Amino acid sequence: MDTLNILYLVGAVLIFASIMASTLSARLGVPLLLLFLVVGMLAGEEGLLGIEFSQYSLANFVGQAALACILLDGGLRTSFKSFRVGLKPAITLATWGVLATVMILGVFVTWLLDVDWRFGLLMAAIVGSTDAAAVFSLLRNGGVKLNDRVQATLELESGANDPLAILLVTGLIALNVDPAGQTVFGFLGLLLQQLSFGLGMGLLFGYLLSRLLPKVHLAEGMYAILILSAGLAVFAATNLIGGSGFLAVYLTGVLIGNHKVRSTEHVMRVMDSFAWLSQAVLFVVLGLLVTPSNVLNVWYYSVAIAAFMILIARPIAVYSSVKPFKFKDREIGFISWVGLRGAVPITLAILPVMAGIDDAFMLFDIAFGVVVLSLILQGTTIPFMADLFKVRIPNNKDPEEKHEVWVSDKASITLYQFQVKSGAFAIGRHPMGISNRVNPDEISVFALVRGQQIVIVDENTKLKFGDSVWYAMRGNHASQIAKIFNDTTLDRKAIDDFYGDWLLSPNVKLGDLPFFTGVMTSESLVDKLKSKPEDHEKSMWEQTVAEYVKDSLDMAPVSGDTVAINDEWSLVIKEVDDKGKLRTIGLKREELPKAG
Repeated sequence: MDTLNILYLVGAVLIFASIMASTLSARLGVPLLLLFLVVGMLAGEEGLLGIEFSQYSLANFVGQAALACILLDGGLRTSFKSFRVGLKPAITLATWGVLATVMILGVFVTWLLDVDWRFGLLMAAIVGSTDAAAVFSLLRNGGVKLNDRVQATLELESGANDPLAILLVTGLIALNVDPAGQTVFGFLGLLLQQLSFGLGMGLLFGYLLSRLLPKVHLAEGMYAILILSAGLAVFAATNLIGGSGFLAVYLTGVLIGNHKVRSTEHVMRVMDSFAWLSQAVLFVVLGLLVTPSNVLNVWYYSVAIAAFMILIARPIAVYSSVKPFKFKDREIGFISWVGLRGAVPITLAILPVMAGIDDAFMLFDIAFGVVVLSLILQGTTIPFMADLFKVRIPNNKDPEEKHEVWVSDKASITLYQFQVKSGAFAIGRHPMGISNRVNPDEISVFALVRGQQIVIVDENTKLKFGDSVWYAMRGNHASQIAKIFNDTTLDRKAIDDFYGDWLLSPNVKLGDLPFFTGVMTSESLVDKLKSKPEDHEKSMWEQTVAEYVKDSLDMAPVSGDTVAINDEWSLVIKEVDDKGKLRTIGLKREELPKAG
């Protein structure tokens, strides 16, 4: 009985310490997942508690279940809009990108370790895929607003590349154990089986569950447990029939999350807790499993492999994968950099140990070192790299909090919290006056909070700096209200610098803009015709702003995309709706180089 209580105590203390460490994450600029690993290592056999933990089978069990939960939560938060702008490049990255990374890195590892090529490819396959836990955590909680195309591509890639990585590792383990029994056709057949069964099970059960949930009436806290248990069941069943359980559980989450109904009202917050618990447990267990001195003994291999992967293998794989989709070089550069490694490589490194492959423990130690380096180098530099590659989008249109309240099985009202920032337009104005400026029929004041106290709103109420206002809304008006509360002088300057000083309707013709009356007759510009054959008689000046932008981009537009009109002027997309329709476009005057 004492042993059981000791286990409870140690486990609870480790998780508690991991969560408390999260308060240091933002201050230190260190990824939270890395702190979870450190807590596990400090409790391990060479740490403060000296816990000897070498249960690789148990760690693999925990890893598989935790990753399934993390992928399910990631799917629930992935909108169909992400598929519109990032599906094709993400699929290419999750297939060819992984293969290219493994092949290029495999050659380097084979040379570096001076081992058989099968062993070198196995090492490359273990660290060859990006990690969903790391990508979802750092991109969604990192405080950086990215270009939608870049963010969607990275998130979808991390959710979809696990099947191929797992298959490659499994196949290469078999190739190392029994080289004569493996064939290329057998491997390709297994790959097709994994992907097709995973895709089919995910779409089938995702659709069935999304239709079942509205018909089930349970206590509020039960819906998240129902979805989690169903997701894990889909994961396990898909694995049993030879498919990719990770792909299936991710797609199940996507279909459920995009079919919003009353039954899923409280699911997101509870699932967020499940996902964070899964990450904490997973990384603490992996930290317990590793022996730091063994990792330090092969640190030079980890550094060399991480450097080659980050600087050479990953960029080549990304460039060859997404360049055909018209990605800009700066977008490709950022996607290459954010090839985060996390729990997946460490979990995959457990498999060779369990299979009894020679030098498998060295693989595990090197993989652990590569993950730590990736989290430190790549995870801590995301904001800097987003600025360097110019994929960060200035943003002042997000509310502080959002809560959806379903008033019937098919109707909901959303509560949004907005805080009055210094210098904002909202200062000195009545909260109802602000909502009346936007849409008085669909927006009403729910509460005004000042100094942690609720203030009764009367006709003389004026907003002050620091006030929080809760609005109840029907319709999509949050971004307009947020601008009024968040639009400070510094924010306005940053946004004007990014989008330009003039905002245009997508339906206005380029030729009707007064800025171009002196240049539109220039022969070089008149001769610039539309790319579509059926409109070849229509010059750019006869096109609407939206037509010109879409023809010039030749890809799904997202906020932040820039299209040059000439050397002096450019158009910058500011707002795009969920269906891909352009809403607002900025006109920006480029700074010309000074003479002399």
